[in-house]
Amino acid sequence: MTDGNSSKRTVSGGTTEEALEVLADRSPKGRLSRLLPFMGPAFIASVAYIDPGNFATNIQGGAKFGYTLLWVIVASNLMAMLLQALSAKLGIATGLNLAEHCRRRFSRPVVFAMWGLMEIVAMATDLAEFLGAAVGFNLLFGIPLWLAGIMTAIATFLILGLERYGFRPIEAVITALVGIVSVSYLIETVLDKPDWGNVLYHSVVPQFSGAESVLLATGILGATVMPHAIYLHSALTQGRVMVKDPVQLRRLFRYELVDVAVAMGLASLINMAMLIMAATTFFKHGLTEVGSLETAHRTLEPLLGKGSSWIFAVSLLASGLSSSAVGTMAGQVMMQGFLKRRIPVWIRRMVTIVPSLVVISIGLDPTHTLVISQVVLSFGLPFAIIPLFMFTRSKSVMGILVNNAATTAITGLVAILIIALNAYLLYQVFIAG
Repeated sequence: MTDGNSSKRTVSGGTTEEALEVLADRSPKGRLSRLLPFMGPAFIASVAYIDPGNFATNIQGGAKFGYTLLWVIVASNLMAMLLQALSAKLGIATGLNLAEHCRRRFSRPVVFAMWGLMEIVAMATDLAEFLGAAVGFNLLFGIPLWLAGIMTAIATFLILGLERYGFRPIEAVITALVGIVSVSYLIETVLDKPDWGNVLYHSVVPQFSGAESVLLATGILGATVMPHAIYLHSALTQGRVMVKDPVQLRRLFRYELVDVAVAMGLASLINMAMLIMAATTFFKHGLTEVGSLETAHRTLEPLLGKGSSWIFAVSLLASGLSSSAVGTMAGQVMMQGFLKRRIPVWIRRMVTIVPSLVVISIGLDPTHTLVISQVVLSFGLPFAIIPLFMFTRSKSVMGILVNNAATTAITGLVAILIIALNAYLLYQVFIAG
């Protein structure tokens, strides 16, 4: 282990200089070109919002209830945008990430308890994402799941190894994988030929269809707002571009808001496309019990043609690989922030591979394991949202970027709603059955 006082991530020198020129209003470039040096952190964080756990819940939601729960995805992503923007702002304003703030301001027992819980969250996240990529390899090439797991491990090692060349290469690879998922679901949506009038209506009109739809809506929310992504985003922006002038700080945050809006908006559209695909393909044909990724893959081919099932497997693989790499990065950031210690990322990757390979070797159902992992994530949400709320409303912590009264009020309401819905999900799973 080494001292972990080096969690600040910087972009390459050229990009930093471009960003500083834009913030100082000296850049001769056009409006769109000025945005580019600031794009990236939110795209990495957004990967958590399109991981294989989202595949499982969105497909189940669309197959069982058609377009009815589309508004849940829209609402969940709006709340996630707010929380990710606040996390990014914390890193920009203070130069510290969320875990480092917790270490500085909470007692030692509380910090250790939070770190322990977040390590469990990181393992659950990694399990889901690793399994998703392995299932993608399995569906795409027809190879045994254990071999697919080993291929997943090698691929994520290669992605994480790019970090030694700076942060831009890994941002580029993750963004490319998100692009593959986006194009895949764009094609699926074209093949589906959805009823766009109904899509628009159910995207903005809240409604449920019985108690089971409420439970599934809660699952969609749980799969959308991710505690590890909240911790990670503050680390991605801390020290990335450093300025102290109040005008430039506000300008830097406005550029980061654009990054969040574009990346999280894209993630929202991908999630909606997953549910639309399931609603148009499965619900429309009475296949309401399509509950697993493998079943969805098999069922797509006779309904939409062989190409659709291949595209589905490619998108699942890209989602699993990108989110697995990001999940490992988040685990590293949380350990470094809470304990001021870090271990080489490849050792962390090796440790988190073991539970995934055990799940594969004993033959547990991958989709069911994905759903259970989302429940585990629900335990961790309050321990990310509440500290974020506390710190970003504090003038002494945030300086000029402190939340205004309206932002604080909305964040408080969102925090209460998310925690209450996740408590309901846990009650349904562990008590009501």
